[in-house]
Amino acid sequence: MARTYNEIYLDMRRVLKEAGMEEYALEARRLLAQAAGYSDAELIGRFYLYAPEETERSARALLGRRMAGEPLAYISGSWDFYGLKMIVNPSVLIPRMDTEVLVFTALELLRSETADPRILDLCCGSGCIGVALAHELPSARVYLADISPEALSVARKNVALHRLGNRCVCMDADALSSPPLRMSGFDMIACNPPYIAEEELELLDPSVRDWEPALALDGGKDGLVFYRAVLEHWKSVLKDNGILIFEVGEGQSEPVRQLMAEAGFGTLGCALDTIGVERVVYGRKIETNNQDKRG
Repeated sequence: MARTYNEIYLDMRRVLKEAGMEEYALEARRLLAQAAGYSDAELIGRFYLYAPEETERSARALLGRRMAGEPLAYISGSWDFYGLKMIVNPSVLIPRMDTEVLVFTALELLRSETADPRILDLCCGSGCIGVALAHELPSARVYLADISPEALSVARKNVALHRLGNRCVCMDADALSSPPLRMSGFDMIACNPPYIAEEELELLDPSVRDWEPALALDGGKDGLVFYRAVLEHWKSVLKDNGILIFEVGEGQSEPVRQLMAEAGFGTLGCALDTIGVERVVYGRKIETNNQDKRG
């Protein structure tokens, strides 16, 4: 018996609510819209029309995947970040609101700098940071770097999706090692590295631990391995007075600031996320001649 889109939606919403999903209404709408091949707005406009049986079967299949724990972002294949649609799959982390704080802070810092900055998005994953910065800074040149070929494939798709191919370059690079030869002259390095300490990985929510890539989560024994490596190996690609900006985990702001100070960065600062956690740390590379004078 044929049912309307609204009837299917209400059933899906009930199942998700009973399963304890916080955003049950949103998730039901997104899943049904995907099954039907509509945008959210198009679905709402058709709520009281009868849905094809094939759409209902597809919606049930998608609901089953969600009930098995698969994140909505991976089921839908995309997620919103800084007002932009980002393609995602299990090769990359799902972009989060916390990381939007890094983008906002980076833009605030860059807008007082050169009009055409060169930016490196290191450990780029989906490319959400680099793509958002390039989108907001029409004269910026952005390099997106990651060691994962699968992640770089997703980043390239997001660059293409937002028609930034003339200003964005995706490249293979390991944040734990030295940069490629002849790489230099960046006004900013923006980096959201893996920062979960080894002992905390098993304590992550199953939706993260069981679905998102461990390569993008594991920050080593104390969670600070990538910060040390970036400061040791990648400082050289920054211009004097260039900006290094990191996303950090809860409780990591102070130790990362200390590492940056020891590595020769000054004008250190931080930015808070929506719940008041120091989520972003940044600083400027002290000019070489100033370092020489201090030495």
